Amino acid sequence: MNVDVHDKSDEASQSSNSIYLDGSYLEKNKNWHSEDSPWKALQISRLLQSNNIRPETICEVGCGAGKILDELSHVLPNTKFYGYEISPQAYELCKIYESEKIDFFNEDILSEESFYDCLLCIDVIEHVEDYIGFAKALRKKAKYKIFHIPLDISIRSVLHSSMMGNRKGVGHLHYFVTETALATLEDSGYEILDWFYTKWFEVDPYDRSTTVSEKIMKITRKILYFFSPKLMVRLLGGCSLMVLAK
Repeated sequence: MNVDVHDKSDEASQSSNSIYLDGSYLEKNKNWHSEDSPWKALQISRLLQSNNIRPETICEVGCGAGKILDELSHVLPNTKFYGYEISPQAYELCKIYESEKIDFFNEDILSEESFYDCLLCIDVIEHVEDYIGFAKALRKKAKYKIFHIPLDISIRSVLHSSMMGNRKGVGHLHYFVTETALATLEDSGYEILDWFYTKWFEVDPYDRSTTVSEKIMKITRKILYFFSPKLMVRLLGGCSLMVLAK
């Protein structure tokens, strides 16, 4: 999921990328999060449709197991897809989805002379050491960019120290609220065209609402979100941010 940024030293880059290159990330995340790819693809499709964008080419940076592009290929029949993934383990998972419509590359997109109609950066920038430099470098790779950014910081997550779980389990190095996520893209030179919350708490792809307390939290989030999405996200978390930018 991580992509090297060229203005860092080789040593720093290796430190940042090592868990994605040596197999340790796959050991902790056996399916490379492909179980939530249909849900994410649905959110991406929703964003494209609501903004009347019909890309002929879409690339995904840090495409993981490749399932998002596979899902999108069924709803965007006139689009050609390209997935870039530096992890050799994730690249092997991608291969089952290769077709006439989808090509995968075990390469860093920043080393390629390529340009696409739309670029997907789905749950990636929080993994990259120099996330602002990385975001700036992606600007020249496509006309439209779609970012999906976890909003790990909430009052609840701070009280429960859950951010450390995300750091150790899924490799998050940076943590965002709505305002800092959008400001990061703006500071990187992007124009924000549209955004919305993706409510993983409501249709949980990980099926984590198994205990009584988790079920109560799910209901509480739904009720509070109905009255004030912003307040719910700030208090209880449970959402990510889907952003369309130029």
